[in-house]
Amino acid sequence: MDLKIVVGISGASGTQIGFKLLSLIPKDIEVFAIVSKAAKKALKLEENKQFKQLENVTYLSDNNLAACISSGSFKTDGYIIVPCSMNSLAKCTVGISDTLITRVFSVMLKEQRKIVIAPREMPFNSIQLENMAKLSKLGVAVAPPVLGYYSEQKSLEEMEKFLIGKWFDLLNIEHNLYKRWQGK
Repeated sequence: MDLKIVVGISGASGTQIGFKLLSLIPKDIEVFAIVSKAAKKALKLEENKQFKQLENVTYLSDNNLAACISSGSFKTDGYIIVPCSMNSLAKCTVGISDTLITRVFSVMLKEQRKIVIAPREMPFNSIQLENMAKLSKLGVAVAPPVLGYYSEQKSLEEMEKFLIGKWFDLLNIEHNLYKRWQGK
């Protein structure tokens, strides 16, 4: 396997898109996933679904700060937190590493590896925007789930694939999830 990707799913609204992203990662990529307790609860509340593990993903407990991915010596190629709750965003911004989701963020930042966060809130308040600006200045790709209409999505599923495709682009994951702009 060439790529190793870590996916954190925090407890913001829209956890289903994090689970959808996991299901669409190509099978030749090694995937490690951290699903917070709040993410599982949000999935139940919003979708009336229970968290189910995928076969091709290694799941690690958000409480396990000694997991392999919590060390910079464990080489991974990228990390995405989708959705990224405002609580996780704030902790990442100030360096609080009290969960595996935030610990991996800190490690990936110090190792200067690709990090994508998909903040899920609307509207953003000034504190949240300041936190995102600070992370952006540190090289973190701040990519909230904002729709682009040029790829002519006709359904919620197509819109989700567009968003996931944009995140895959940031992580250098090859895909054909949406129609790319060709110009006129």
